[in-house]
Amino acid sequence: MRKVILTADSTCDLTKELCSRFNVQAYIPLHIVLGEKSYEDGVNINPPDIYKNFEATGVLPKTAAVNVGEYSDFFKRFTDEGNSVVHICLGSALSSSYQNAVTAASELENVYPIDSCNLSSGSGHLVIEAAKLIEQGLDAKTVAEKVKGMTSKVQASFVIDKLDYLRAGGRCSALAVFGANLLKIKPSIYVNNKDGSMTVGKKYRGKLDNVLLQYVDEQLAAYDNIKNDKIFITHAGIGDDHVKVVYDYLKGKNIFEEIFITTASCTISSHCGPGTLGILFMTE
Repeated sequence: MRKVILTADSTCDLTKELCSRFNVQAYIPLHIVLGEKSYEDGVNINPPDIYKNFEATGVLPKTAAVNVGEYSDFFKRFTDEGNSVVHICLGSALSSSYQNAVTAASELENVYPIDSCNLSSGSGHLVIEAAKLIEQGLDAKTVAEKVKGMTSKVQASFVIDKLDYLRAGGRCSALAVFGANLLKIKPSIYVNNKDGSMTVGKKYRGKLDNVLLQYVDEQLAAYDNIKNDKIFITHAGIGDDHVKVVYDYLKGKNIFEEIFITTASCTISSHCGPGTLGILFMTE
């Protein structure tokens, strides 16, 4: 049987330690364009660089998908050695990366791109699930089919402290930002696990820590079939003290066997901005 190689887009937001633990062979970075220069997400640009640039210029970077040629070269690194590849992509509603990966795979053999229908560590959940299936000795096609059946079980959402990045990205008006900041409104963003698109959910009010704990309670109460093996706390440019508040709160509930803390990649951070935190888990 061919060796099955597990790879992912950089947007799955798994730490180096988790990639090593679950034998993720490689990330392929999406592109971050600042001015006239293009960077590779997580390779030669990181979220603090984006925040610093936005503070100085008020301009957000543009993000660009991995193109067909890049995917083809990436996959061939493994298929030329006789391996199969299972690759987890950023949700197709958010990027053309998945379609480009499919096009590249169609010109090769034994490459199976998967539309995660999600982003950030929502996709990361599927990477870990794929790793577990590969560990069981399943072939790449079977792994891909099983993981595709899990996309609707990933529950991903975030709370955004300030709306400045949403405004700069054209996702809300200056008046809405002014009103939200004045009233200390912090909207939640939900990921549609059918395609990865995002919608605004409940708008919270109050101090950030209080909002985060209310958000956690409501997310966990919304499902009666939560998979308790793992949960992610994924954040962008938020203080460690806020992360610790959420971590300690989740730990005290004794629901999850493992709580992973990860930082959102440039692609994700450039849309939501600093002061963002989400919990991402799966249901049975």
